[in-house]
Amino acid sequence: MEIITIRDDFIKLGQALKLAGLVESGVDAKIRIQEGFVKVNGEVEVQRGKKIHPGDVIELDGTQIKIETR
Repeated sequence: MEIITIRDDFIKLGQALKLAGLVESGVDAKIRIQEGFVKVNGEVEVQRGKKIHPGDVIELDGTQIKIETR
């Protein structure tokens, strides 16, 4: 599981996917999320603007990333 560190209280799902390198662009993130390929804490999430908080785990194509703060 990869760890992504953020400075703020949250990051939007699409931004987190880009930061982790799981998608190439915001458009790619939007498509993958809307098609139901992304899970947050084990449940499918279809909102690109979903706020992701420290401790949340995102999964795409079998790759998991965990969000933490500094």
